[in-house]
Amino acid sequence: MSIRKRLTLILLSMMVLTCFLALVKGYQKSMHHGESLLDDELKIVAGVLIEQPLALSTDAVQVSNNSAQLLYQIWQNNNLLSGSSSLTNNQISFSEGFQTANVAGQRMRVFVMSKNTRKVIVAEPMAKRFELAEAVILSAMLPMLWAVPLLAIFISFFVKYALAPLTRLSKQLASRQANDFTPINWQVTDEEIKPVINRLNDLFKRVETAYLRERFFASDAAHELRTPLSSLKINVHNLANKQSNLQDHQELQAMSQGINRLSNIVEQMLILGRTQPEQWQRQFSEQSLLTITQQVVSEQYDKIDEKNQTISLEGDDFIINGDEFTLTTLIANLLSNAIKYAPNNGQIIIKLVSSNNGFSWQIDDSGAGMTEEQKERIFNRFYRVGGDQHPSGEQGAGLGMAIVQHIIAIYGATIHLANSPLGGLTVKVTFTGVKSD
Repeated sequence: MSIRKRLTLILLSMMVLTCFLALVKGYQKSMHHGESLLDDELKIVAGVLIEQPLALSTDAVQVSNNSAQLLYQIWQNNNLLSGSSSLTNNQISFSEGFQTANVAGQRMRVFVMSKNTRKVIVAEPMAKRFELAEAVILSAMLPMLWAVPLLAIFISFFVKYALAPLTRLSKQLASRQANDFTPINWQVTDEEIKPVINRLNDLFKRVETAYLRERFFASDAAHELRTPLSSLKINVHNLANKQSNLQDHQELQAMSQGINRLSNIVEQMLILGRTQPEQWQRQFSEQSLLTITQQVVSEQYDKIDEKNQTISLEGDDFIINGDEFTLTTLIANLLSNAIKYAPNNGQIIIKLVSSNNGFSWQIDDSGAGMTEEQKERIFNRFYRVGGDQHPSGEQGAGLGMAIVQHIIAIYGATIHLANSPLGGLTVKVTFTGVKSD
């Protein structure tokens, strides 16, 4: 839930609660004042009735009062002179003053006044008092209740206005590219927002420094190593041709393998430094995944044939808006891993699959597979399953899957690792926004 909605709901809840408490308190006050006023009214009515010039007669005067809003009796020496029709035949004995009792089938407020030999009893339904209190409180509170929706609109508007700088900051941050570390350059007067912008600008500066240091150090170092490594390769090759001693030749061969491994690390580091999304997305064009896959398989077929492995390619072609180099690198790294970790006489299956979520490029191998812990760490730089002690005995730099993850980010694709029906690993890369051939 947004801050705006939360603040609006909190303020409205507090307002409704305040109105409710005011309603309860107002009802209590209205009842108290209403009772006082109506009690005074009963006293006045009783004072008027007790002064009425009524003479004692055989038949008491009966007054019909169907509404039963006010009932009375006038007694003279225990003889009824006059009274409401519903009370005429009832001798009501109350002490002087106010009391509440059941009279004529309802709860009533009764006032008794005596003067000389005359006694007046006046009774009024309690329901009248409740109705009066309700009418007073409702007439006072209804305008407030009707004003709640209007207040909700005003509160929402002013909360939105107050949070406008924060909303603007949020939108600006959301629209930034991942490599945009320029400072936020706009002035605000809000004391709460100023330190946030200052801290963000300071953070951008530090992150940019670290980002550039990491990006260019690995790239520059790898680039500088390429020339001496090439020279070492040539020298080792020349020495190997001149050596006649088998032992010396084996040592040079081991040295050559080490140089080749180091050269592979350097090339991977250079590729890793180049896989920045903004660098490649500007030069995207339509690419055939089937064609690129076939090309990569043909380039690595010598390795497949050396291990007597079986490889198959299934599915229909689909076209993706991308870059040939990055897609080739992605597929080459995944295929290379499958070749490395599938055993001799093993099996590799590549599938191009269409699904509801998009199109997927999938590779299965019959290797040893991976544990869940290894799957979580496989994208870390320089991490290799089992290190150099992997049962396959294959050498590697541990950068291949890190490069794969970088390329996945360029295309906004997803990658999923699972256990393969062949016994090894299934790697599934799903692309969105592609079209079938």
